[in-house]
Amino acid sequence: MMDAGIEDNSNHDFSGYDVRVTDAAQNGDTFVYVIKSQQISSDMEYRFEREFEDFEWLHHCLLTQEGVTGLHGIIFPPLPAKPGTSLSNSEAKTKKKIESLAMVDDWQMYCRALEEYLHLVTAHPVLVKNPAVHSFLKHREPPIKTKVKKGIFNKLTQAVEELRKEHHKDIDDFFQNERDSNLTLTAFTKAAAEKFLEIVLTEQKIAIACGHFSTALHLGIGQDDDPADYAFAKMCLKLSEVLDTVKKNFEKVAENDLNTLGFNLELHSRFQDAEKEMLFRRTCKLVDVETANKNLGQAKPHKKAAMEDIKKAADKEFDEISGMAKVEIQRYHRERVRAFQKALIELELAATCFCCSSTGWLSLNSHV
Repeated sequence: MMDAGIEDNSNHDFSGYDVRVTDAAQNGDTFVYVIKSQQISSDMEYRFEREFEDFEWLHHCLLTQEGVTGLHGIIFPPLPAKPGTSLSNSEAKTKKKIESLAMVDDWQMYCRALEEYLHLVTAHPVLVKNPAVHSFLKHREPPIKTKVKKGIFNKLTQAVEELRKEHHKDIDDFFQNERDSNLTLTAFTKAAAEKFLEIVLTEQKIAIACGHFSTALHLGIGQDDDPADYAFAKMCLKLSEVLDTVKKNFEKVAENDLNTLGFNLELHSRFQDAEKEMLFRRTCKLVDVETANKNLGQAKPHKKAAMEDIKKAADKEFDEISGMAKVEIQRYHRERVRAFQKALIELELAATCFCCSSTGWLSLNSHV
């Protein structure tokens, strides 16, 4: 059995991975996810199982790694919320709508969300170099880890810090405009995701109604020999077939809508939050720089040298974070546009297929 620890960074090939989360199974109170991975530069395929806590551990390792220049300027791929965790009113509302769709009962959508998270991590030029990623994707046994602490005190401290610093004026127009844009887009994206899921839910309800109507017509057909009754029964049978076709089409449309635009809206709603967190980390460092400058100006002569060193260190870290953040923001916007273009094209193609396959109504008109 291979060692479950994390090897030295120098032993790794940093090429990407082909990762698939193929299935989910319940193991007591937890869910176990079956993952298959293959490094692009190798023919070796790995198959292993991971729990959600293993994903949390990986995410924690990425957030807290050392020796990475400008780490706090990275927009970390957002990890999906743990199934069953408490969410905000808006998120809980959206999650309830998703779970109400029959197509999500087998956890396919959640597996896809976890798979997308791993794709984003392994495609990132900095994060893929973390040895925790290779340990997660290549070892059969889950890595040895300590439980990630998420105390209420830390959450309260972060909330106070956000209230104190989130409106701090930025010295760089690029980042100030990005913060303003993020605030607007976050609200719009969450609202769009919720409204779109309402559309999907309506499509699913229409499919269910058509199925009930089709079944009722089919069961109501009699066996009379009267020619008039026979003609009516024949029309009811045809209508039943048409409604069954419409039902299947609406099921396909609802599933496609959820898997294309619905999936992307939900993903980038979480990505907007991840970008906000990155911008907040940079703002905190900006406050540290301004505080260091102020302390240097007020320092007594015998403390000037120490304050100068603190200022230089703060300036260097701030510049590194800002440099990384600019690259990350530009990269994120390119990927966001590409993902939505792909989702909209797939949505349009499916809508075209739906229109072409809905010829049953024309057939019904010809019989009526």
